[in-house]
Amino acid sequence: MMTNMDKLYEAVAARGPVCVGLDTDFSYLPEGFAKAELTAGENIVRFNKAVVDATKDVAGCFKVQIAYYESLGLDGIRAYKETLDYVKAAGMPVIADIKRGDIAKTAEMYAKAHFEGDFEADFITLAPYMGLDSIRPYLPYVTGAGKGLFVLVRTSNPGAKDFEYEKLADGRHVYDMVGDKLHELGLECMGEKGYSSLGLVIGGTHIEEAAEIRARYQDSFFLIPGYGAQGGTADDIARYLDKHSNGGVVNSSRAVLLAYKKQPGVAFDEAARNECIKMKEAIAHACNSL
Repeated sequence: MMTNMDKLYEAVAARGPVCVGLDTDFSYLPEGFAKAELTAGENIVRFNKAVVDATKDVAGCFKVQIAYYESLGLDGIRAYKETLDYVKAAGMPVIADIKRGDIAKTAEMYAKAHFEGDFEADFITLAPYMGLDSIRPYLPYVTGAGKGLFVLVRTSNPGAKDFEYEKLADGRHVYDMVGDKLHELGLECMGEKGYSSLGLVIGGTHIEEAAEIRARYQDSFFLIPGYGAQGGTADDIARYLDKHSNGGVVNSSRAVLLAYKKQPGVAFDEAARNECIKMKEAIAHACNSL
């Protein structure tokens, strides 16, 4: 079975590793764009659609962070669904960034909510710190329908140092232990392209261990946040990709959505496209320079 992770690998091979984050706050909309007769959610959908249309041939996938939509209540949830639907209709892989982390029946319900029905996505993000029994309820969708997971291992925020970098008695970091357990679990759901459907979230802002992490999890596909607004550079990111400049997608949200603010006189969707191309070329150059 061709899994969603296999399809994502192919998308990166065809269009590059840029993941456009549709983490769209209403304040990101350009002045004069919003129509007064429409709701905030409806205007956000208009903005998202324009960004998708402008970038879908230079991006590997899109990620939609649900919190930006939940904050608008029912209006936002409708916008979330319509955004997911539009990305899927464009034939693009879509990651629902929901970061759920609960056990037993609750996890089953989260899996059903985001792998079926109105909010169905190709991939979802999970937080594993309640243990592997918070991950296993999602696996029937992985093995049965080819769905994909991206599970937090080592994140891009400064607070990663608070817990994830703590040392264990055997010398490993906490994030090493989490990554090792997830990697082992992921061997149960390998795809045709040599990558597990259980991917790892590996932040691109801490580069000291990059080569070690890539070598340690050679058959794990990475979702790499931290590029752009969080300080990650192309040179940092390249170390987390494989020898084919694949094996991961690099998320950028604000740097793409707000690119028009740094490109005076350029329409927001064209500016977003320009930023994606710039990012894609920078990562390719960095990978070729390794």
